[in-house]
Amino acid sequence: MPLTRAQVQHIAELAKLKLTDAETDRMTQQLSAILDYAARLQELDTEAISPTASVVPLLNVMREDSVTPSFPRDEILQNAPDKDDKGEFLRVRAILREEG
Repeated sequence: MPLTRAQVQHIAELAKLKLTDAETDRMTQQLSAILDYAARLQELDTEAISPTASVVPLLNVMREDSVTPSFPRDEILQNAPDKDDKGEFLRVRAILREEG
């Protein structure tokens, strides 16, 4: 389906593009070739092909959740640089400060 120069200029105007005469000629040929290719694709018999949302199979790559025991608290806190008085929690320095 060949496009005319006027159609290409109209498309360029809609796209807010300023084309030179040489660019208009080149776009006329290229856009016409694209439309010809799309028309060829429309001729394909796709009745035997089921509609799909994606051409690649979707797989969940996440592992199954499983309950496992956590690390013993004493072992984790053994090398902590600062703990609370009971030795149950890590202490960290405040990273937020009030600006005033």
